Amino acid sequence: MPSLPRIRSARGSRNLAATEPSEQRRIAELEFGGLTWIHLDAPTPEEAEALAERFGWHALDVEDVLSKRQRPKVDDYVDDGYLFAVLHFPVYDKSIGRLNAAELDVFLGPDYLVTLPTVELLPVTRLFRRCAEDPELRESLFTKGSGRLLYEVLDDLFDYCFPILDKIGHKLDVIEDDVFEGRSAEVVRDISNVKQEIISYRKIIKPERPTLRVLEGHVERFLPEELELYFDDIVDAAERIWDLLDNYKEVVEALEDTNEAVISHQQNRILQILTVFSVVLLPLTLISGIFGMNVTFPGYATHTAFWIIVGGMIVTIVGMLGFFRWKRWL
Repeated sequence: MPSLPRIRSARGSRNLAATEPSEQRRIAELEFGGLTWIHLDAPTPEEAEALAERFGWHALDVEDVLSKRQRPKVDDYVDDGYLFAVLHFPVYDKSIGRLNAAELDVFLGPDYLVTLPTVELLPVTRLFRRCAEDPELRESLFTKGSGRLLYEVLDDLFDYCFPILDKIGHKLDVIEDDVFEGRSAEVVRDISNVKQEIISYRKIIKPERPTLRVLEGHVERFLPEELELYFDDIVDAAERIWDLLDNYKEVVEALEDTNEAVISHQQNRILQILTVFSVVLLPLTLISGIFGMNVTFPGYATHTAFWIIVGGMIVTIVGMLGFFRWKRWL
């Protein structure tokens, strides 16, 4: 099998793209101090098999990499000397217009790290590019072992999660202002959209939390002793994200209840006004019905009787409105 290309500098990466076949060019590789980092977005079956043959991965792990969706998990192959992890991170899916889970498959060995996301994860891509272009950064990260390099990858990914939470928080603030400024009917769809984002985010992070704790325990053998506590920071970040999502869930539910109460109050007010009009018109209808019968009465067919009837109607209206006002029904 031909050797895989190795990116040693930004210039080397450009030369490689011009000389290597397209199948090999997709597998980007960095190496320093005996540590190799391979990064590949959405690997094909041929690429996954080539990497598995090179590093000696189990066939079931290759199946997991190629499957559509796997739950977060950690498989530690102590005898084979590597660790396989599946992690999920939120990304905005333009095809469905909301947050979706992006899968990151990680293979960690004593002298290599392989990251295989199902879709492009910008934090990983950017960190890989920075390491390729900055020899000092590459040296500082690669000389501390594969476990520390994995920590840097996950740390950037979780840092990328917080701006998404900030956007959700901003949307909730805007919705709160709209609700209390009298635009309740207009924000029903906004509340539904934010609620869907929170639910999607929770579905991604909930199974991630126990997986990170398991990963923290297994990755220690790939870390120097003085760096063993680093993964506590990753677990803490996941817990902070979960706490914020819990808070946002409570906030959006409270806003939804408040908005429904405001809409209900507005509807009740409308019904109250319509009821008042109906009640006021009822005695007027009765008066007009009585004096509209084809019978004679005192003053029948005179202008005086007409104005007396009109005056009685006006007095009835004013009296009923005054009574409703006194009762504070208006």
